[in-house]
Order: sequence, then structure tokens, then C-alpha cells
Amino acid sequence: MPKTKKNYYINKYAVVDKDVEIGENSKIWHFTHVQSGAVIGRNCILGQNVNIGNNVKVGNFVKIQNNVSIYEGVILEDYVFCGPSMVFTNILDPRSKYPQVGKEFYIPTLIKEGASLGANCTIVCGNTIGKFAFVGAGAVVTKNIPDYALVVGNPAKIIGWISEAGKKLIFDKKGIAHCKKSEKSYKFKNNFVTEI
Repeated sequence: MPKTKKNYYINKYAVVDKDVEIGENSKIWHFTHVQSGAVIGRNCILGQNVNIGNNVKVGNFVKIQNNVSIYEGVILEDYVFCGPSMVFTNILDPRSKYPQVGKEFYIPTLIKEGASLGANCTIVCGNTIGKFAFVGAGAVVTKNIPDYALVVGNPAKIIGWISEAGKKLIFDKKGIAHCKKSEKSYKFKNNFVTEI
């Protein structure tokens, strides 16, 4: 069981190994397995049939929908959304005959604050998904995705830019866009978007 006693919920059909940390107000639903060394932040939701691998770090306010496995080497920062049945990998050349087990084989993947990963998308290991980026359903990410990018397809390609609140950004002639929902403004320059 978790090594900290806080206000969180673990469904009776979930399995939580020893040496796990779970933050306040997080919920872990049925048939989910959280493995040793994992750290789950505050106010997280882990849906049905989720697997959190050994030593995985999950930030605060993260939502992981049904049927998602977060393997060792994957880091989720705060406010990340993982859609149903999306996929992470942690080894580039898996072979059953030549197993690669242990941290030295795992290639790190970083999902930055506020990024959303759509249903059934695949994130190939070794890549970083930028802040508030949005990976469309079914997309296959094979390279780094910049902050605020909207990507779709196989391989995933940028088709637009979105705000922190997930609204499409329309840039004026000066490269400035404003999002009414987030009440923030953004600048497009040199194929990157930054908040201003």
C-alpha cells in the first residue's frame, strides 16, 4: 500500500504496490495497477485498467483515461490529459528473443504541463510533447512537438496552434493572437508560439 496516508480514493479492485506515493484527492479506479516507486500527484484521476509502471512520476491534476499504460521512463507534468487507450513506448527496438529489461534500456519521454494526448494516439519514446500541445486522436508522434502545437496524422504533423485553454489561435499580421477563454495572448515567431 502507499507509504503516505492522505485523503485519496483507491477502488477495492485496484492494485497498489509497496513504496508508492499518492497525493491528496487523487482517485484510482478499478483494475488499475500502480507499481513500486511510482509517484502520483494531487487531484489526479486514473481510470479503469490503467497501468502505472515502476518509478513513473505523474504530476498534479493529471487525468489518465481508461486502458492507458504509463511505462518506466515516461514523465507526466501537471495538468496532462491522456485520452482513452493512447499508447506510450519506452524502447525503440523491442525484441522478445533479446529482452531489454532495466532502466538503462528505457528511453525517456517527457509530456509537459497541460498537454493533451488524444484517444488511441501513440507517443514513440525519446520525444518531448510541449506545454499545452494537443495530439489528435490516432496520431503517431515520432518527433518532438513544440509548445501549443496541434498535431494530427501518421506521422504527426503540425496543422495549427492552440491556446492554454485549447482554443485555436488565429494570428494577426504581427503574429499576435488572443484567447478569450484563457484571457492570454500569444506570439508566433520562427515557427514557435510563446505566451506574451
